[in-house]
Amino acid sequence: MKTLIAYYTYEGNCRFIAREIKAALDADVLEIETLDTKRRQGLAKYWWGGRQVFSHAEPGLKPFSVDINAYGLVVLGCPVWAGSPAPALCSFISQAGIRDKRVALFLCHGGGKGDAFGKLRKRLQGNTFAGEIDFRSPLRGDREAAAAAAREWAKTLG
Repeated sequence: MKTLIAYYTYEGNCRFIAREIKAALDADVLEIETLDTKRRQGLAKYWWGGRQVFSHAEPGLKPFSVDINAYGLVVLGCPVWAGSPAPALCSFISQAGIRDKRVALFLCHGGGKGDAFGKLRKRLQGNTFAGEIDFRSPLRGDREAAAAAAREWAKTLG
């Protein structure tokens, strides 16, 4: 069974976790990128991200070439923005047509995960969920502990 790890990252936390999951699984990796490449800092970042969440925006994505049908397991990851999954991952889910797959979810957040897992499960109805895990600011905290947790979790998915 082929595995795909598809993730969106804003500050690099989800990239870090995706690399650790890849280290534990023989998987293909896709970093989801938005057309808007401007990097906002401080309060502007929170205002911009929160506005996307509350308006239910699905930002445009850079083209990606992945045949979701080629994978039996799809691992999806993103940051949590305002208690919700980052809108870029929602765009990917809409565009990729993920159906009848085993899906695993990971989140990175600085405060709390809110109902981000619940919102993702709702968007991904029609799939079987293999697991979920969240990480609090893995690049700011104990990186090795976060890396080890990601690798151990990934081993449970195979």
